[in-house]
Amino acid sequence: MPLTHRSVTRLDFMSDSRLHPSPLIRALIWIAGVLALALGVIGIFLPGLPTTPFVLLAAACFVRASPRAHAWLLAHRIFGPPLREWEIHRSIPRRAKGVALLMMAVSVSGSLWYFSGRPWVQAAIVAGATLGAIAIALIPSRR
Repeated sequence: MPLTHRSVTRLDFMSDSRLHPSPLIRALIWIAGVLALALGVIGIFLPGLPTTPFVLLAAACFVRASPRAHAWLLAHRIFGPPLREWEIHRSIPRRAKGVALLMMAVSVSGSLWYFSGRPWVQAAIVAGATLGAIAIALIPSRR
């Protein structure tokens, strides 16, 4: 049976989700979640910008702001499986972390070559990649 946003809302690990009591704060948190998710999607295509930390941040925002958005994200065919794993284990597989860092290194290398002769652009790419690599390295990992 495929996972839907309705079935995800009934999963046991979501029972501790708590909405913020203030509608204004919930709206602001929801906007932050949408922005984080947008940055995560951009990170799929932009070298040096990590996807995983932004998607995790979006999920954390949606837990406090919108159970419907959180359930949608958990049921998403691309973002859902890793998020469900995160909510269960609070870590990501070592292999996934290694692949993420390797793909960042490959895309950053290609970008540095493409932007050769533009030191400011190269510096921005290296700075973004460094922050992304640190963010990924700080996420707990498991076998």
